[in-house]
Amino acid sequence: MNSHPTVSAIVPARNEEATIAAAVDSLAAQPEIKEIIVIDDQSSDGTAAALRQLSSCYAQLRVLETRELPGGWVGKNYAVSLGAAHATGDWLLFTDADGVHLPGSTAHALADAAETGAGLVSYSPEQETHTWWEKALIPFVYTRLAHKYSYAEVNHPDSPAAAASGQYLLIRREDYSRIGGHAAVAGEVLEDVALARLAKQAGVRLYFASGMGIMRVRMYRTFRAMWEGWTKNLYPLIGASTGGSSRAVGRELFRVVPWIPLLVLPLTLLHLIWGVLGVALLAGRHAAYAADLRRNRFPAGLALYYLPGVALYVAALLNSEWRYARGSVAWKGREYPVSRDS
Repeated sequence: MNSHPTVSAIVPARNEEATIAAAVDSLAAQPEIKEIIVIDDQSSDGTAAALRQLSSCYAQLRVLETRELPGGWVGKNYAVSLGAAHATGDWLLFTDADGVHLPGSTAHALADAAETGAGLVSYSPEQETHTWWEKALIPFVYTRLAHKYSYAEVNHPDSPAAAASGQYLLIRREDYSRIGGHAAVAGEVLEDVALARLAKQAGVRLYFASGMGIMRVRMYRTFRAMWEGWTKNLYPLIGASTGGSSRAVGRELFRVVPWIPLLVLPLTLLHLIWGVLGVALLAGRHAAYAADLRRNRFPAGLALYYLPGVALYVAALLNSEWRYARGSVAWKGREYPVSRDS
């Protein structure tokens, strides 16, 4: 292995005027990153102007532009494939334009790759949550994903489990080429998980871990974007990952909704003891959620948003399944064909 490997950072940007400067600044501060390739994916806001200004500050920054999206491609996949085709580093770091890379993070990732023998290293970044709806839904989703995608299972070479986060996905260049790159997952909405699955099937060792101290992300700045984003992702993450059926979604809803407390509480009208029992059961669910939050490195105080989190999660999951049943999802002004069985 090259004792001083180089890294090419590849950043797709579609209408990222508010975040692209912080992302590029944080990448430029990583000594191991020899080039930063940002692909302006037909942005209609001030992204292009922001990139022109950044180009005057950083010699290692290169800006590409997409044209018409080819058939069969998801926009992000096409953009990063263009970036990868121009990259020259030993490792390719695919990362999002709304993330801030913390000091020393690239060196840490390369050290994890060397220590574990991984050809693909991915981290689930720290999540910034500012509004009540972010605090309610995003931690709830991530605690559920932790039940579905155990780091230990993903990292075990004998386990078929495979996962990665497209927010931070570092892959050895030769392994990326060997599995066909993003062209092999061109139409996949969850390209990160699909790429990790291909890599593991090809014998590439995975290392997936918490991104605390590595990268910080605020995923969604509006409720509409959050709703659209989880509508795109939740069903394949939760439903299709366990069989791709309505029964899988039904089982998930049975697990997360506090059915018994909610059924017991109305009985308060019949007798006070039922109300006390219902409150106690609901408090127990809050306490269990707080423990789950701590295990996943979220503040336990976010358990205050437990009931709104359940409500938003259930609504988003059902909406996601409905959109997959209809055959299309929307993201950043584009419609993509999907299937409930994919």
